[in-house]
Amino acid sequence: MAKNKPLAKKLRLGKQNRRTRWAPFWIIPKAAGKGKKVHPSRFTRIKRSWRRTKIKRTIKRQEKRKIKRGKIKRKY
Repeated sequence: MAKNKPLAKKLRLGKQNRRTRWAPFWIIPKAAGKGKKVHPSRFTRIKRSWRRTKIKRTIKRQEKRKIKRGKIKRKY
């Protein structure tokens, strides 16, 4: 990936990064019960790893061709 990124792309990647965080520590006793030892990642909504699942944020090859020809306006 490029060293200098556009602001919009940076914001999108930052949002995806925040969505993979562990749940707060105070959620565990509330959700699992008092005294239960459970890992905080169990209660996160979205489980994604940079190795396993990719963020599909790239423009497809066909769309690139249409953009070059002027048929579709650029989305981002």
